[in-house]
Order: sequence, then C-alpha cells, then structure tokens
Amino acid sequence: MKDLKKASPSQINHIAFIMDGNGRWAKQRLMPRLMGHKKGVETLKKVTEAVFERGIRHVSVYAFSSENKERPVEEVKNLVSLVKEYLKRELKNFVKNEIRLEFMGAIDYFPKDAQEIINDSIEKTAHFSEKVLNIALNYGAQDEIVRAVNLAKSTTHDITKEEFASFLYTKNLPPPDLIVRTGGDKRLSNFMLFQAAYAELFFLNTLWPDFNENELDDILSEFGNRQRRFGKV
Repeated sequence: MKDLKKASPSQINHIAFIMDGNGRWAKQRLMPRLMGHKKGVETLKKVTEAVFERGIRHVSVYAFSSENKERPVEEVKNLVSLVKEYLKRELKNFVKNEIRLEFMGAIDYFPKDAQEIINDSIEKTAHFSEKVLNIALNYGAQDEIVRAVNLAKSTTHDITKEEFASFLYTKNLPPPDLIVRTGGDKRLSNFMLFQAAYAELFFLNTLWPDFNENELDDILSEFGNRQRRFGKV
C-alpha cells in the first residue's frame, strides 16, 4: 500500500481564525460583553504575532460578520469602535513589522470615519508582501460568492474555478491551509466557504480570549500528523 504523505507545519501558507467566545468569556466573569471583545482584541494581537513568528505568512480573522449587524445596537457600536481603536493603535506596529493589511467584506456599511481608518491602513501597508493580515469586516461568504458571480458576468467565456477565485475578496491570498474555530461550535458560520474547500478544520472548546501560543503549537503539531489528499489517493 502506498504511503500517504503527511502534512508539514512548514507547508502552511495561510491560517484563518473564527474568533468565537468573547461574549461568553465576559459572561462567565460577570462582566459586560464589551470587556470580552476587548480581551479578544488583545488575544488577536498576541496570536497574530505568534503566527508570524512561526513563519506563516498569511493570517485571516473573522472579526465582524454580516450577521453581526443584527446584534443589539449598542454592541454593534462598541464593536465598530474597537475596530477603529485597534487599527489606529496598531498601524505603527504593522508598518514597523512590515505587515500588509487586507480586508474582506462590504466596508461601505461602516461610518465614514471607520472607512477612512480602514483605507488608511490599506494604503500605508500596501507595499509589504512577506506578512499579510486579512481582516473580515461585515463579511459573509455567501454574499462574497454572489458578489463574485455578479463581477464575473462581465466575462464573455466560461470561467474556471481559478478565474472565479480572482473575483473574491481573497484574490491576493492563497487558500487557507487550516481554519481554527474557538468557542465550542463546530461550523464555519458563513466564513470563507469557497476558499475552505480543502482546508483542515480545527474546532476548540477554548473561548477566544483564552486562546494562546501553546494551543497554537498543538494545532500546528496536529496539522503535521494529518494526511492531505486533496481528493486524490
């Protein structure tokens, strides 16, 4: 029987995180949900740094879904404020560490000042290429696919899946090698459905604010023990 080739952590080009559990983390501590989201931002910074330190060049994070807009008005307002604060505070570090910022989602939903901060982050980091942080804001994979279909209508020939991918928000990124979801739920929740075709999936009970480098290393180690066939034998 032919040996199946195991995956290697060194083969990871792109890791994506569904950062779930901030609200429950706060509730367990009898704190407002906002405090859980703030702690989640701290974890995002630490985890992103740890991923890049391990030589993984692309990181995607599910920060604000298109469905999150249906949450209570005050919580949505707080989430938008956190996004603005995070980008303004960390922009110098992104530039210093040569990290390119990309965003996927319908950014025009956000207030003008938030859009300006997002666009400024894109402009000031656009020339970097070795490390990329891709942030999903007002993002839903089904909306992304519909958007791509509408963009593809301008073509006059049958397009390939590779060409279709060029109409997605992630056109400048490789597909994710693994997707990690914290918080205990075992679903993708409308995240990178096209791109995730052959991603390895990891579902953790750990709430996002508690996720750390040790768990990241455990995931990378398990990834190395998985066999990636991509539909082949």
